[in-house]
Amino acid sequence: MTVSNDIAGTAALAICESLLLALNDHNILPEKEIVGVLKDAAAAHEHAAAGDQDALHAAVAALINGILAGGNSVRRR
Repeated sequence: MTVSNDIAGTAALAICESLLLALNDHNILPEKEIVGVLKDAAAAHEHAAAGDQDALHAAVAALINGILAGGNSVRRR
């Protein structure tokens, strides 16, 4: 049985968000660095080479920017 991309992607996102929170909670990475990681990830998709994946890259960048705006991956102190 195969796992759909939506399920795998959602699971990966949840795991990554939990890891970012844990890294911050244990003072391994400060909030500034975590925000930088997310901004870099969004920028990679915003500046991806044009092609048949344009809509996907735009959606991924929008999702990451939404996470940044909502503060979901960092517990704001």
